[in-house]
Amino acid sequence: MNTLSISLPMMYADHHVLAVRRLLLALPGVVDVYASSSFQVVDVSFDETQLTEEKISQVLAETGYLAELPVAVEFGSSQAFENGKPFFRHTAVFPQTDRTITFAQDVPEMARPLWPCPGLEK
Repeated sequence: MNTLSISLPMMYADHHVLAVRRLLLALPGVVDVYASSSFQVVDVSFDETQLTEEKISQVLAETGYLAELPVAVEFGSSQAFENGKPFFRHTAVFPQTDRTITFAQDVPEMARPLWPCPGLEK
């Protein structure tokens, strides 16, 4: 019996835990799976005569769990960016109070998660 611990950056919610457990427990030789979305880690107990560590990693990579979580990066130049504020945010000062500033961001509706979510199959 062998135990393998793997860091999974794309396992960030409970539905990912269920999906990872389902994927790994379907492999021949897997005895037990402990997955934590909080720590983004999975511990797999498996029989090394039936399954290799490379096969486990391959299954997780094919389903997208070993990839890094993409984070939006603000880039470009504008007057707002040069003032230390991200350029895609809009500020407005209300003349009534002369102090309140609001921030808003235009996010187009794409009918999909904002970043890849391996646990949500179509």
